[in-house]
Amino acid sequence: MANSVTRTYGMRTADQRHLPDFMVIGTKRGGTTSLWNYLIQHPLVMPMFPASRGLKSPWYFYVNYAKGDVWYRSHFATEGELDRLEQKAGSRPLTGEACPYYMYYPLAAERIHERMPDLKVVVVLRDPVKRAYSHYWEAVGKGVEDLGFEEALAAEPERLRGEVERMRAEPLYYSEAHDFHSYRDRGVYLPQLEQWREYYPRENFLIMSAEEMYADEQAALDRACGFLGLPPHRLRSAERHNHLPAPPMDAAVKQELTEFYRPHNRELFEWLGVDFGWPS
Repeated sequence: MANSVTRTYGMRTADQRHLPDFMVIGTKRGGTTSLWNYLIQHPLVMPMFPASRGLKSPWYFYVNYAKGDVWYRSHFATEGELDRLEQKAGSRPLTGEACPYYMYYPLAAERIHERMPDLKVVVVLRDPVKRAYSHYWEAVGKGVEDLGFEEALAAEPERLRGEVERMRAEPLYYSEAHDFHSYRDRGVYLPQLEQWREYYPRENFLIMSAEEMYADEQAALDRACGFLGLPPHRLRSAERHNHLPAPPMDAAVKQELTEFYRPHNRELFEWLGVDFGWPS
């Protein structure tokens, strides 16, 4: 009931609300939630409305797209709130959201660019072998996966067959298989980044690794703040969000995935001009 009331109010005031200045777009199981929670500790980064819900995204540009732009706008701060905070702090606050599916979902970049052509885009990537395994255990925990990891990898091509084509043909179609069962494909990062680069210039992106972020959370926040034009801010809490313990991966499966990703990692590092230290 409380959410219904606040959402109704948000929609009634949607024309006064400020679309995101930045997004953290992925990758899944790569630290998106952690970085979002570090960023909203900054006094000039506005939480989503209402702050009491602790949302990082309304998941608008895929599963909730039919709800429309007024509904989407209802999740962000008003221009009046931003003006008051700017007068108090002396710097303009920012609005944003974080959704790890936006990088992978094939229609997201175009939809987002249509509404926010000057958006700053933050990407956190993780060793794709570890990412795939963590993704799998998240799916198991959500009750959407009943196969073993090796069997799920083997089933992935058939599960994903035709899903991208259907999403492009039916703009409101949501593919659970593409979202939840893309364990291997989701870690081939370069095509996903290139898809976003069709809409945004390179200077609009900050791309870092989860490994470097968790090695020094304050340094990662400092880097993100610099990219977003925010003054430095000391982290109050560097809690690692959504950490998911898992049993050891089968050695043969790990080796197969490592070899599969090796050339993809090499191409990514060449494209970025940065080596994240994953096998390449």
